[in-house]
Amino acid sequence: MNLSIISVGKLKEKYLKQGIAEYEKRLGPYAKLTIIEIPDEKAPETLSEAEMNEVKQKEGERILAKISPDTYVIALAINGKQHSSEQFAKKLDQLATYGKSKVAFIIGGSLGLSDEVLKRADEELSFSKMTLPHQLMKLVLIEQIYRAFRINRGEPYHK
Repeated sequence: MNLSIISVGKLKEKYLKQGIAEYEKRLGPYAKLTIIEIPDEKAPETLSEAEMNEVKQKEGERILAKISPDTYVIALAINGKQHSSEQFAKKLDQLATYGKSKVAFIIGGSLGLSDEVLKRADEELSFSKMTLPHQLMKLVLIEQIYRAFRINRGEPYHK
């Protein structure tokens, strides 16, 4: 399975980079993972609604440019569907079983995802009703992907 995580913003924090690198290494035997960082749009601290939409639009165009037509897209969104780790594992297994060998997970910037990205998504996934920093979300996501592969192979994992 070819997985990609497309996220807005460059990861700067060393501890997050180290955690992601560890899970990338662990995922190696299970799947090919590509992490793509899209530059975030520079914007002032306070924005009007129109300015926020413009920022999301520009970031969305950069995201969509990285997605091929045959890719199954899962957008991380606070209003998306929530799954247990076992349900998430089953979902990834079903995608692989039914020929969806290319899956992209999309993590938006601090303002979220554009409507165009959400329309392109095959589904929306939420890890929590709480807002999480998008940099931290990348680490949480990659850990859950790794956990899903372990679950699907009947290998031990921490509950």
